[in-house]
Amino acid sequence: MVSIYELKPKFQKLLMPVVRFLHTLNITPNQVTLAACFLSIALGIVFYYNYTSIWIYIMIPVFMFVRMAMNAIDGVLAKEYNLKSNLGKYLNELTDVVSDAALFIPFILVLSQFEMTVVLFVILSIVSEMAGVIGETVSGERRYDGPMGKSDRAFIIGAVSVLLAFNIPIHDYLWIVFLISSLLIIINIYKRIKHGLEGAE
Repeated sequence: MVSIYELKPKFQKLLMPVVRFLHTLNITPNQVTLAACFLSIALGIVFYYNYTSIWIYIMIPVFMFVRMAMNAIDGVLAKEYNLKSNLGKYLNELTDVVSDAALFIPFILVLSQFEMTVVLFVILSIVSEMAGVIGETVSGERRYDGPMGKSDRAFIIGAVSVLLAFNIPIHDYLWIVFLISSLLIIINIYKRIKHGLEGAE
């Protein structure tokens, strides 16, 4: 199954003018990474206290795109200007998990009767990223196998938010979306472990 992550190289090329501009301002990759995380947490808090407001569901997909761009920018900055660091590796992995949790957890309020589907989605998202990171330890290669990788999850959350913003009656079916997404993440985890082990042979 194709993952949105496979489009990342083309997306990074489109962002090169922004990367060059940030470099002229002496902005570091770690600063971009931390900024994306802080903004995610802030929006997650706002979302939690305003989950009944239409405007929050307009902000979420817009921010998901901005965050995706920031996540690409920090990597390109590090690569193009030789700014890679061990701290950057830690920040890149840890802040992604924290950011996702902050943005996804408020959906338990939207799905008040099926909140466990959101909890399962969040937990499996974390396990998926752990499987990817451990793959690097085992085989020397960070695993990004799909389906329902980080970019795919961002797309799903953004799409759901757009539907909610337009008052499309999907509340009764949202738990199914989260459940199916969770099942796809399980496949994702299996593939990351399988391919990680194969790479170690």
